[in-house]
Amino acid sequence: MEMHTIESLPKAVLHDHLDGGMRPQTVLELADETGYRGLPASNPEDLASWFHQGDAGSLVTYLAAFDQTVAVLQSEVALSRVAYEAGVDLARDGVVYAEIRYAPSLSTAQGLSHEAVIEAMLDGFDRAARESEIVIYTIATALRHRTDSVEVATAASRYVGRGLVAFDLAGPEKGYPPEDHLEACRVARRAGLGLTIHAGESEGPNSMWRAIVLCGAQRIGHGTSIVQDVTVESGRIESLGSFANQVRDHRVPLEVAVTSSLHTGSWLEASDHPFGALYRAGFNVSINTDNRLMSGVSMSDEYHLVAEVFGLDEDDLRAVTIAALESGFGDWDRRRTLIAAIRG
Repeated sequence: MEMHTIESLPKAVLHDHLDGGMRPQTVLELADETGYRGLPASNPEDLASWFHQGDAGSLVTYLAAFDQTVAVLQSEVALSRVAYEAGVDLARDGVVYAEIRYAPSLSTAQGLSHEAVIEAMLDGFDRAARESEIVIYTIATALRHRTDSVEVATAASRYVGRGLVAFDLAGPEKGYPPEDHLEACRVARRAGLGLTIHAGESEGPNSMWRAIVLCGAQRIGHGTSIVQDVTVESGRIESLGSFANQVRDHRVPLEVAVTSSLHTGSWLEASDHPFGALYRAGFNVSINTDNRLMSGVSMSDEYHLVAEVFGLDEDDLRAVTIAALESGFGDWDRRRTLIAAIRG
């Protein structure tokens, strides 16, 4: 499929991190405004090259680059600006629906409250939506290796119906099981928030099982380790274990980010990545950027990659986009309108 065709396709992204999708020029300008002197480069090109984590090889190494973006996201002005730019950039790439996530705790080092962080993001997203007509929501993330997940979930709960639609757990999987944050998950669910949990990225299917069965996750961030519970022959999934069968038959959405998975070392070659096999076996997979800055990708890049590597045609890409919209946590009437437009 030609690239211009893919660029013109409407797209939906469910898994995109605010602090992983900043413009290099903005990072430089915010650092200058705040007096931050820790950046490893002083011009946009070199900084973009430094941020690119194509050779990271592990999730821990990949995540280390976020120290630099978080360092300049310590004010409401900065957060609102970056949220606005994220929405505008995605809209320019043909994204009609986006859910962007961020951990409010990362921006409290200089005194901001969780609520202030959330409100600043919502302000930026609202401005982007008014300017570009993208439908955009936010997800509040708590970090597995921190102890303030209940506080994050409580703060997020105050913004139900105001643009914040879900609660997320992210950060290193190994040694930090999701059930350590069970109370935070309960707080979020009781408030009416959706629940998505990073799992099955660097750990096996048991991590996903814990997220779904013990914590009640409705969606899984990444989730590609589910292929450890299937039998693959000649690139096709021929049989499913009991848990993989549950994930497929219950239509559990897997927020897959192929390029990010390659950069974190989960998969070494794009051709070995299970996205295509999972899609053809009927799993509910979506296409996502994860971190546009760190992985140097756009949604068009990701659509192009899965089309080229896994042989998806335009009908397949539209089907994946519709499934992502059906799996979203935002207002159903708005999602249904977008689905109808894609179906024509």
